[in-house]
Amino acid sequence: MSKKNVAVIPGDGIGPEVINATLEVLEKTAPGQFDFTEVAMGGNAIDKYGEPLPDFSLKTCQNAEATLLGAVGGPKWDNQPPEKRPERGLLGVRKGLEVFANIRPAKIFAPLASACPLRKDIAEKGIDFIIVRELTGGIYFGKHEAFKTENGERAARDVMEYSESEIKRIAHVAFKTAMKRRKIVTSIDKANILTSSRLWREIVEEVAKEYPEVKLNHLYVDNASMQLIRVPSEFDVIVTENTFGDILSDEASQIVGSIGMIPSASVGEGNRGLYEPIHGSAPDIAGQDKANPIGTILAGAMMLRYSFNMNKEADKIENAVDEVLKNGLRTGDIYTEGTKLISGSQMKEEIIKALH
Repeated sequence: MSKKNVAVIPGDGIGPEVINATLEVLEKTAPGQFDFTEVAMGGNAIDKYGEPLPDFSLKTCQNAEATLLGAVGGPKWDNQPPEKRPERGLLGVRKGLEVFANIRPAKIFAPLASACPLRKDIAEKGIDFIIVRELTGGIYFGKHEAFKTENGERAARDVMEYSESEIKRIAHVAFKTAMKRRKIVTSIDKANILTSSRLWREIVEEVAKEYPEVKLNHLYVDNASMQLIRVPSEFDVIVTENTFGDILSDEASQIVGSIGMIPSASVGEGNRGLYEPIHGSAPDIAGQDKANPIGTILAGAMMLRYSFNMNKEADKIENAVDEVLKNGLRTGDIYTEGTKLISGSQMKEEIIKALH
């Protein structure tokens, strides 16, 4: 049996710590089934090669069946010109891998209900939804320009642009995801103001006709940000454009208790994907064994599920995480009174012990 080829980007800050923990968990879950190749990207690549994403690094990811990413960036590289910043490497690898859909679950683990900042009666109704964010269009990839007006004032503009095909393909991802869940899609836009959002809504409604079993709702983004706080239990699958998705997914990470718990998958047309936790590089705690590896470990489980169809092994990892949390073990970011504080490496060891 040939091994599964996985490109691994440890990244910066706590990235190498959480990645190494995840690789150990994957090896224990499916011994001898992976061939991991380390890839330089982000600040470390800038220091070594002068580029956030060298061509050879991108080619390694493109030749792999999946890519696992820790985190990139940090204040050390804040003064780099825009095209040399670590985050440019992230945008570059997404574009190079042609991944256009970011799938980010927001689920509150029952043992972490007390860490939810929402009222107890809201949290007890359950939080379990997925945000499907368009990843390669919108303002982030539109035209950016700084200029001076006729009277000499400094000004700038960023263009939000979407095509029919871009909207269709992300809508299909959302509806197919909903078919495996509770069959509810909420499309989020700003169609009362933005022309691009009116096209978005029109195309999503056309795609919805191909999925008659799925209920489609629409919300304006400002209202959606309120409803995620007020009634998160009513959401199943959310689909939205790049900028709105970036903001709402960070909001979602906080209502489930910790940004360190949430994985994400960025996928394209085939099985190849980019898998990462949603947290940053947290350079303030790097090297102190404080980083919570769960988000990255769960990203590894998503990789097994989406790229390799290893659902049994993915279930094994997710169940192990749940068991460890039920046992009251916590890293600092999810610690509450009455639980036991452990280090990041101890959390990894406990998850390995719980694999069944």
